[in-house]
Amino acid sequence: MHATQGRSAGLGIALVSACAFGGSGVAAKPLIEAGLDPLHVVWLRVAGAALVMLPVAWRHRDLLRRKPALLAGFGLLAVAGVQAFYFASISRIPVGVALLIEYLAPALVLGWVRFVQRRPVTRAAALGVVLAAGGLACVVQVWSGLTFDLVGLLLALAAACCQVGYFVLSDQGAGEDGQADPLGVIAYGLLIGALVLTVVARPWGMDWALLGGSADMDGTQVPAWLLLGWIVLIATVLAYVTGVVSVRRLSPQVAGVVACLEAVIATVLAWILLGEHLAAPQIIGGAVVLVGAFIAQSSTPKAPAVGPVAGSAAEGDPEAQEAGLSSGRTAP
Repeated sequence: MHATQGRSAGLGIALVSACAFGGSGVAAKPLIEAGLDPLHVVWLRVAGAALVMLPVAWRHRDLLRRKPALLAGFGLLAVAGVQAFYFASISRIPVGVALLIEYLAPALVLGWVRFVQRRPVTRAAALGVVLAAGGLACVVQVWSGLTFDLVGLLLALAAACCQVGYFVLSDQGAGEDGQADPLGVIAYGLLIGALVLTVVARPWGMDWALLGGSADMDGTQVPAWLLLGWIVLIATVLAYVTGVVSVRRLSPQVAGVVACLEAVIATVLAWILLGEHLAAPQIIGGAVVLVGAFIAQSSTPKAPAVGPVAGSAAEGDPEAQEAGLSSGRTAP
């Protein structure tokens, strides 16, 4: 009962994260069209979120001593890597193609879980990934304007690999004594990501005056600072916090598939707020993504058999063996 409730709560939190992440593009596009460089928008997003989370980082400063590798990995991969590689890829290949390749990450997560961690994955989870990837192909309409650019595709694949790092690192230490607090990991990940992106984006060359003006959102003038505030507080701070918590409550593979809904949510929000209308294949693809995510999150990998230690008192005792099996940690 408690496991089911925890799983339902984790799914709800994952959906909140997908909605928060999905709203970033709708808020960022008007700023980019107003004259801000895409990398400058990314730097403002990460640096602003790092500033908001600074008190949290100070509160969990012991993580610098206990989990330095985890913090560095989260900052480099989950924050700076995903953002930098994605924006670099869309400068060479269509946005839809880059987005699809990046969201192949759930399939890569399943590969990590199965072949690196050597944990079982269900056929339903694999089917959910296949359906979600196929649905995403329809949502982003990969057949429109595809131009083969090896470097661009490799950059998008690098973004997908960094996305895998986000899900895997978010699950590190869950259920262990002295585990890293997810808020602390996010805070230091954003700080490290901001430092890395400062070198890449070079914000000292940004036109700061644009932030004092307004940006056009489908004919409506919206203050630039309001859009930036949404990107920082909702699309970054809330998105990362709920995302990491959902991975802890679900699993990297399940949370990864649910995160595919970000593309659907982003497309729907662009339809409503930016006037970018959906075509019939996109609507069908969105429904397929929802079905795939539901199938994947409804399946639970089987727990590995945990038998008694040879020569122990439990050996040969059926009741003791049954208790040992029931106490084994089932993969979420």
